[in-house]
Amino acid sequence: MEGIANAENPPAGYGRGYSADVDTIREQEYPLMNETTYLDHAGTTPYAKSMIETFSRHMISNLYGNPHSLSLSSQLSTQRTDDIRLRVLRFFNADPEEFDLVFVANATAAIKLVADSFRDSDHRGFWYGYHVDAHTSIVGVRELADMGHQCFQSDAEVDAWISELASNQTKAPRLFAFPAQSNMNGRRLPRRWCEQIRSAASDGGGNVFTLLDAASLVSTAPLDLGSVEAAPDFTALSFYKVFGFPDLGALIVKKSAAHVFERRRFFGGGTVDMVLAHGLQWHAKKESSIHERLEDGTLPFHSIIALDAALDTHQRLYGSMANISAHTACLAKRLYDRISVLKHWNDTKVCQIYQLNSVYGCPQTQGPIVAFNLRNSLGEWIPKTEVEKLATVQNIQMRSGTVCNPGGTASSLGWTGAELRRHYSTGLRCGDDHDIIEGRPTGILRVSLGAMTNMKDIDSLVDFIEEFYVEKTPPIVALNPPLEENQVMGRHFYVESLSVFPIKSCGAFKIPEGKRWEIKREGLAWDREWCLIHQGTGAVLNQKRYPRMALIRPSVDLDRGVLRITCGIMTDQVSLEISLDWEDTSLISTSLCSNSSKKSTVCGDQISLHAYASPVVSAFFSDFLGVPCTLARFPAQTANRYSRPPRLSGNRKSRYRKFIMPGSFPPDLPPPAQETGQKPLLLANEMPILVVSRSSVNRLNETIKANTKHGAGGSKAVAADVFRGNIVVAESLTQLGDAEQPYAEDYWSDIRIGPDQLRIDVLDACQRCQMVCIDQFTGTRRNEPFSTLAKTRNIEGKVSFGRYAALSREEMEGFELEPDRRTVMVGDVVTPTYHDD
Repeated sequence: MEGIANAENPPAGYGRGYSADVDTIREQEYPLMNETTYLDHAGTTPYAKSMIETFSRHMISNLYGNPHSLSLSSQLSTQRTDDIRLRVLRFFNADPEEFDLVFVANATAAIKLVADSFRDSDHRGFWYGYHVDAHTSIVGVRELADMGHQCFQSDAEVDAWISELASNQTKAPRLFAFPAQSNMNGRRLPRRWCEQIRSAASDGGGNVFTLLDAASLVSTAPLDLGSVEAAPDFTALSFYKVFGFPDLGALIVKKSAAHVFERRRFFGGGTVDMVLAHGLQWHAKKESSIHERLEDGTLPFHSIIALDAALDTHQRLYGSMANISAHTACLAKRLYDRISVLKHWNDTKVCQIYQLNSVYGCPQTQGPIVAFNLRNSLGEWIPKTEVEKLATVQNIQMRSGTVCNPGGTASSLGWTGAELRRHYSTGLRCGDDHDIIEGRPTGILRVSLGAMTNMKDIDSLVDFIEEFYVEKTPPIVALNPPLEENQVMGRHFYVESLSVFPIKSCGAFKIPEGKRWEIKREGLAWDREWCLIHQGTGAVLNQKRYPRMALIRPSVDLDRGVLRITCGIMTDQVSLEISLDWEDTSLISTSLCSNSSKKSTVCGDQISLHAYASPVVSAFFSDFLGVPCTLARFPAQTANRYSRPPRLSGNRKSRYRKFIMPGSFPPDLPPPAQETGQKPLLLANEMPILVVSRSSVNRLNETIKANTKHGAGGSKAVAADVFRGNIVVAESLTQLGDAEQPYAEDYWSDIRIGPDQLRIDVLDACQRCQMVCIDQFTGTRRNEPFSTLAKTRNIEGKVSFGRYAALSREEMEGFELEPDRRTVMVGDVVTPTYHDD
């Protein structure tokens, strides 16, 4: 009812001054947003359809040449660039008599241009100060400040420093930088500092300059440089944050501060009137304007022309930045008001919002960004990456982590520098999934609004939090009640299916019935022996990013000694065969594998792989996936992957080099090993074997069906294949009316399989991600089963389903004496041992 009321009676400021209703603008101009809730406008705002169409018409109707020429096409580019430069200055109410605008790649490039120039401006270097809420790019300037730097950890510290400037005289250059708006929590910092610093400097404070990072602010608020005295000396910004396109930035320079650039050492093409390439080291810089001296090389003139279309479209749709500011302010207040009052059944607050000395709905102090974390009813933090995973499944796009604002995030979360360095030494990295350390979150969730955000977006986010994270009743102590002894007696479990995944993240190869399959120390034979790697980065591809990998289906033909790979649906398949033998390359070419191992990233860790160099192989996979990639193989070895040999010395390695066939290791030469003491890596994710219960899949599907809204259309039930288990265990009910035991595997300590009672230890729960939502038969993405799992299988903030397993220690002993004895087959009886047995 609340959402309907909001739609009928929008709050004051909502879409005020827009050319049409926000929903109408969304439908006509942003069709790509129809199926998603986009809440990452601080990263970039989407671009309008008509803007791209207008730019396209400009490009096909005119011939634009390189501006560094006198041809007609070149002069047209120069003319358009000059006109657009002036138009952008006026967009920010900057008098062209007082300011100049330098086109750069982005705000970071603008900041770096200033930093490099300050480094060169004085032989002593410069002193640098910056606010703790600054973006990473602002922090990075300190590395060039030879005269020292200071991080101001509060507004009060800045005010105190300014008050002492007049008495702290020095002729050495000093630069103070701060964000107009924190890109972490949207707090808007006092822009009065620019005028106060200038006043203090004129009273004897010396050479003190201000650098304003306006990138976050200008996306949703006016930047008025009309008052020359109150304006910063240097203003950095990115246009894609305002218009969505083009990918272009600018540095707005106050002309009275332009002398800082006079001693800049580097010069690029187009910035000099003459240069001597040999003999006397001499050049003459252009003197006509600031931008001509600073815009190195050929300008991105096509992007600048696109900027003209962006300005036209933006004004036509939204009228002014003031309209956008009012619109986003009322939405941000609405979002804050709704999530700040969310409580669990025991009155524990759900959302911890990181807000400091600002008021939502007040554009002077707060922008349309909300930074927060979630807690459960016990007050425990919910991992940020798990929230983002589930949000992605629900088509809600937000951002998590430190969001390139290290100081603001650390301050909000209470981390000290010493603590963060200690955690870095133990593995914490920016963007990883170490969400909670020592009971505290390591990052935040960030929601940022934009010009075309509507009330439905706010409702979708709040509904998402209420559905999945607001506990309306006391939580169940255990996921399933303990199993009684009479429940487990006489139960008959068996292997329903066996699967190996020869190529990591690709389709399964189902072991045929009646075929006994070997289990090695590292898991089922041929499981995750290969992977696909990006040819540019070396990163291992995964199904989360490339769902079509599910349609790449390898099969192991032991009789012929080949891995046969098919791609596509049944009616339109292509195939490739790869030798299983490291020594045999005749099926493809004599240079099948590359001559050296390649470092790749697998599940966040680095590992040495051997990439296939044959263009036939790379083209096969690249053409199907639409990404430049090739096949790679985990190095063959006689030792198991859990006991890697020590690294060979360079001398010993060179003695073997001439015997090594490209891409392979002979039996007596181990592959590149990791440093001593590190955990060995393999292509299987965390553990060698994954066990999935058919009864658990059935229960999950019952829950999905029960929660599916009537008339939603289509079955949302999932096949067991989406969980990509190696062993699917089912149970035969001995008596009519017996009920299945879903999630009984949670209580298994080990299982014995087959006539030889092969013992496999059941280990940790398998933590799940959005990949389970990819249909393994069609490669399409859905929101189930992850959405239901998030409600029913949430263990300590992680979504879990299935169990990792490995050969028991007793099976490992004497493995070399009977390496072929350990096998498993579809239909084998499975006898579990329970933790309490």
